[in-house]
Amino acid sequence: MSKYFDVDLARADFPLLAQEVNGQPLVYLDNAATTQKPRAVIQALAHYYQMDNSNVHRGAHAVADRATRAFEAARSRVARFINAEQVEEVIWTRGTTESINLVAQTFGRMVLNEGDVVLVPVSEHHANIVPWQMVAQARGARVISIPLTPTCDIDLEAFDALLAQHSVKIVAVNQVSNALGTINPVADMIARAKAAGAAVLIDGAQGVAHSSVDVQALGADFYVFSGHKLYGPTGIGVLWGKKDLLDAMPPYQGGGEMIETVSFDGTTYNQVPFKFEAGTPNIAGAIGLAAAIEYLEGVGIDNAVAHEESLMHYLLDAVAEMTHVQRVGSPQRSVGIFSFLVPGTHPSDIGMLLDQQGVAIRTGHHCTQPLMQYLNAPGTARASLSFYNTRNDVDAFVQALDKACRLLV
Repeated sequence: MSKYFDVDLARADFPLLAQEVNGQPLVYLDNAATTQKPRAVIQALAHYYQMDNSNVHRGAHAVADRATRAFEAARSRVARFINAEQVEEVIWTRGTTESINLVAQTFGRMVLNEGDVVLVPVSEHHANIVPWQMVAQARGARVISIPLTPTCDIDLEAFDALLAQHSVKIVAVNQVSNALGTINPVADMIARAKAAGAAVLIDGAQGVAHSSVDVQALGADFYVFSGHKLYGPTGIGVLWGKKDLLDAMPPYQGGGEMIETVSFDGTTYNQVPFKFEAGTPNIAGAIGLAAAIEYLEGVGIDNAVAHEESLMHYLLDAVAEMTHVQRVGSPQRSVGIFSFLVPGTHPSDIGMLLDQQGVAIRTGHHCTQPLMQYLNAPGTARASLSFYNTRNDVDAFVQALDKACRLLV
């Protein structure tokens, strides 16, 4: 960790963390569900609504011009953040889910035919399974799952076999598992998929906050993520796609902004990115996301990642001594997500007892029911870290978990 990274200073930027819950200082360990927002993001949202609130691309007045410039500057900010070759490759959506649905219902309908296959790891979020099932059903294609190794890493030998056995047109895989924290070997998988003639979508919802992203170096065809897991607002997301593919894809929705001309004789569509942005966009959300990116880059993503890794090692060392706690999965590489079970208890009971002690975690299937069926688990309890968490947070979590175990086991 950089000696210049001050976690207490960073923590002070997040107002929500200063509160008490159930009479205890809040220990927020549900960052994989959503991250908290720094003052810089909150202030950017307030400034837009107080000073620049107007629709974009349409007004002929000063306020509309300011809103438009801020909105498009946010698109440019995202493009630089992920190293997109062209700013037009950045499409605004409501989040990762809508981004995947857009690709499935446009690109998927273009390339999938009867007998074709979409490959998706068994560990995927529902948002990277169901949209592919929907388009596959409509096109006569199939969605086939890629199995895992005993450590809950993607089985690359099985992946190669599936690529060889089937007419695989699309591979969709998350960069980081939201349920287990596994860092998937996406660069390797992209190369293997490309060699087999398949297109690749990377779900970066969990990965984008835990690593530097360079979409050009990565080599995927699509990369998607949500603002709210990157310290930005809810309701804003990004679809990055290669320009030639976006140009070839039909519009996802019809309405204002996505058109060039409209008549009852026919309609011509706008160019990308506007072709995919029908209606009034989430202007404030885009501006807030740009502020979040600037804030994170000010912290330094390498500093943030190093701090999270240090905390994760500290957490794993602490729970290793707890005989009643069983980690789910032991991936070769992972981010700060600790998914666990206490045999003989239900995860929701663990979550409730921790909440009573001011510790916020997630319990349930984490929108990964196929993974839970694969693991023969009812769900898990999940503690997920961010760079604003501290060793004191981990200590409080371990103490609360120990008390819960003593009450339940």
